[in-house]
Amino acid sequence: MRYLYIAGACGSIGTQTLDIVRENKNEFKVIGMSVGKNKELAIKLIEEFKPEIVCFREGYAYDLSYNPKIVFGDSGLLELASYSKYPDEVFVNALVGMSGLMPTIYAIKALKTICLANKETLVAGGDIVREYVKKYKVSLVPIDSEHSAILECLQGENQDEVKRLIITASGGSFRNKTKEELRDVTKADALKHPNWSMGAKITIDSATMMNKGFEVIEAHHLFDIPYEKIDTILHPESIVHSMVEYEDGVIKASLGTIDMHIPISYALRYPKHKVLESKPLNLIGLKLEFKELSIDRYPCLGFAYYAAKRGGVYPAVLNAANEAAVQLFLDDKIPFLTIEDIIEKEIKDDKYENIPYTLENVVSLSHSLINEILLKYGGE
Repeated sequence: MRYLYIAGACGSIGTQTLDIVRENKNEFKVIGMSVGKNKELAIKLIEEFKPEIVCFREGYAYDLSYNPKIVFGDSGLLELASYSKYPDEVFVNALVGMSGLMPTIYAIKALKTICLANKETLVAGGDIVREYVKKYKVSLVPIDSEHSAILECLQGENQDEVKRLIITASGGSFRNKTKEELRDVTKADALKHPNWSMGAKITIDSATMMNKGFEVIEAHHLFDIPYEKIDTILHPESIVHSMVEYEDGVIKASLGTIDMHIPISYALRYPKHKVLESKPLNLIGLKLEFKELSIDRYPCLGFAYYAAKRGGVYPAVLNAANEAAVQLFLDDKIPFLTIEDIIEKEIKDDKYENIPYTLENVVSLSHSLINEILLKYGGE
């Protein structure tokens, strides 16, 4: 039995994780969960899985049939992450934004296996998180389909023989539009991802291709591969989730259907593959297309490489500027292309150069910068 704590249980990754638990109750038990604004879904999931500890992000009224430990807000997330009573505990971080970093640190300290879907944890605090993972000797397993695929392609191989990692990208909602055509796109347009069903923020990040930039930074930290050996490529079908090229020219690829249950299941059971009710990939007649992923067309991808190579707190600045800009766009405060302008301005500002790269500085800088940008452009 593996004992699960699911942060972000009402979101896309959280609900799909619970699908797996629901079908494998002899294998998984939910001990803790955090829930968000969707009160109806939150109560339904709490009553179904009956966790021992629940973190409510919103202070709405609730009436439960039993008495779990109830905690609230950011401090509640840390209590959830720290709660520990069982021998094989797993913390599934399906939170969105910077709110995911500190719970990851606390879950590591509680000696939980980390199944990570929160990109910001490694983007903003990658080197710090790696040190904690090493110090507390816990496992950090990715949930993202791209990193899950890389993990599979590295199995049984000598990492010293890796020539490069190749991360695939669908191209997002606007992959068929020119830069000029993006000037007047709407939020509704941006949220129509052609392949995946995801939360609002990551769908916008996919449209700007910032999500791919984040995945480059994550891959660097997850697999200890230099940025110069991590490439991205446009693959509209989203069938090849990522590839690894070796020094002899051989490329190993991980192919699968468009279904996040697959990488979630692999993360929860790593390194085992178990039977999963998912539509199998039919290779007959399958057509795969690969194209160059242009940084001129997708500047946010270039910004990610720039901030990552600049180092220090700049990846945290990148993340915070993006988080604020995406929120402004979702709130109809700025046009789509202004997201790029806000990010570029911040990551190319030298004022962050001498800020020491510490956990405290990453957290405080991120929150202050997010609020500063929201106030400046949102007028509230």
